[in-house]
Amino acid sequence: METTAYNLEGKLGKIPQPIRGDAGGTDPGPRNVLRDIQNPDILTPPETDKGTIPNLKFSFADAHNRLQNGGWARQVTARELPIATTLAGVNMRLNPGGVREMHWHKEAEWAYMLNGRARLSSVDQQGRNFLDDVGVGDLWNFPAGIPHSIQGLEEGCEFLLVFDDGNFSEDSTFLVSDWFAHTPKEILAKNFGVAESDFADIPASERYIFPAPVPGPLATDKVYDQQGPVPQKFSYRLLEQDPIKTNGGTARIVDSTNFPVATTIAAALIEVEPGGLREMHWHPNTDEWQYYIEGSGRMTVFASEGKARTFNYQAGDVGYVPFAMGHYIENIGNTPLRFLEMFKSNRFADVSLNQWMALTPPEMVRATLNLNQKVMKALQPTKNPVVK
Repeated sequence: METTAYNLEGKLGKIPQPIRGDAGGTDPGPRNVLRDIQNPDILTPPETDKGTIPNLKFSFADAHNRLQNGGWARQVTARELPIATTLAGVNMRLNPGGVREMHWHKEAEWAYMLNGRARLSSVDQQGRNFLDDVGVGDLWNFPAGIPHSIQGLEEGCEFLLVFDDGNFSEDSTFLVSDWFAHTPKEILAKNFGVAESDFADIPASERYIFPAPVPGPLATDKVYDQQGPVPQKFSYRLLEQDPIKTNGGTARIVDSTNFPVATTIAAALIEVEPGGLREMHWHPNTDEWQYYIEGSGRMTVFASEGKARTFNYQAGDVGYVPFAMGHYIENIGNTPLRFLEMFKSNRFADVSLNQWMALTPPEMVRATLNLNQKVMKALQPTKNPVVK
């Protein structure tokens, strides 16, 4: 009798077993069957996997969720995924009107709006202000030390925050309510030129995320600024960018060349059609931090020294590829696979295996890999990133 189990979509399916040909054997348990269904290439690695490579996956679903009256937040940092030393991420939800209070960080904050809309506000070090409403697919970037706030609009919002230090902690943010709570009222009175009694109702501790009325139209929140607006906008409409199109999907690249304020984080939004492949490549400048938005993907990472390991990813997962390691990402589902590639760099850069081989003297390639003429003709010196 065949054993079945419910998969993540609530449909019956076969219980996977760690068997590949004549290798392996059944696992009668105890076991987490849903986890095995979600990670078939970890349970039963491809024969080409070999050696020890650190874990390159952590899901926001496994992260501690900090629940507040106005929303919630959870983070994946080097504490959750130790290999991820260059970047850290926070997944945050703000209810309608919910406020991520006025604050700043030691790290730069880069963000991608997943759903809903939010209002951003900020002031730079020269007293120039910034105000904008952002929606799905929009980005923002606040440089290190620049104060800002975020508020959910009518439908609320959910977004991904990325910080340019893997050891970042959302709990170590500089919050204005926390500073007030830890400053003597006599100092507050002297600083603002009012009476101590005027601070009788300030919060006793940090507010972090709290409820507030949904703000009105953007124009009603504009504040007169003698210095004028910031010279470079802190937001960017990524989905308005013309994508790089291939027969297997699309790519949109954003870095300091088209979003000048983002000097420490570069990114690409990749969409791979079912059966498609984010081609074999590597990045010559830094590690890659990934966030999966929708679909199902498989990534094999080649680490040299005969080492390779395969991971499976779904929406809400974080992936990581250490500097210069070769990899590909395959869509193994029936719907588009969409994910972000992010780098601690001012420029996006990758090296395509296909392009490298196509632009190398053919006799060198043929002598190295014993490739036949059909493979040699298939090589294309195309621009990257390429989705096949």
